Amino acid sequence: MLGSPIAHSKSPRLHRAAYARLGLDWHYEAVEVPSGSLAGFLASMGPEWRGLSLTMPLKQEVLPHLARTDRLASLAGAANTVRVDGEGRLLGFNTDIDGIVRTLGEAGIDHVRHGVLIGGGATAASALIAMAELGAVSVRAYVRDTARAAALADLAPRLGLVLAVLPITELASADAAELVVSTVPGGTELGTAASDALVASAALLDVAYDPWPTPLAADWLTRAGRVVPGLGMLLHQALLQVRIFVSGDPLEPLPDEDGLLEVMRKSLD
Repeated sequence: MLGSPIAHSKSPRLHRAAYARLGLDWHYEAVEVPSGSLAGFLASMGPEWRGLSLTMPLKQEVLPHLARTDRLASLAGAANTVRVDGEGRLLGFNTDIDGIVRTLGEAGIDHVRHGVLIGGGATAASALIAMAELGAVSVRAYVRDTARAAALADLAPRLGLVLAVLPITELASADAAELVVSTVPGGTELGTAASDALVASAALLDVAYDPWPTPLAADWLTRAGRVVPGLGMLLHQALLQVRIFVSGDPLEPLPDEDGLLEVMRKSLD
């Protein structure tokens, strides 16, 4: 698991539990790799490497180093998973999107028409695609710097979405929606609270999980709003990563996958 900061990551627990259950003598560690250092790390990898998980700020930085990306990584412009194939080539995947869809489905949310997105980075693009896959027709994105949301604005028409990019301060007067996905880093203070109409109408998926609850989730819960914890997304995207590392195919289920998922879930306790 590469990224920065990385000390808080629970991914090693998930992957180690999975490989123990599968009887694989594999090693999975969290390694601090700041922006600008990824190329050197990739160059140092030997033939023993099977793959990598990536978090901020590396999901976009890795793209020039990949021989091929899957459809979702290409669409999002971000890869959070790298598989080393038999010829030593690096193949990129995005499991964040289906991780979001799966954790929402587990919470009983399988259809959305009007969504809200908080944040504009690499994970925000994945969240936007996830909303489109759930049937969304319109999304409002609240960001600190609207100029930095250009990638989201370019992506939305390709997904058949109507996207409005708004300053974060307007979250306080936001209209009702069905789902809010926050992709800002854990511990981030937004400087504003969501409107009563939004909290009352929309479930909140906050993809950050450390520290938990995030300031946004804590406020949502205080006002009796519905919150889907970010650990669910981490769990489900990790299961798809395990599929990729084992078989190279995120669509190929693993042996006794229900039991494997529960073992991984318990590793987070």
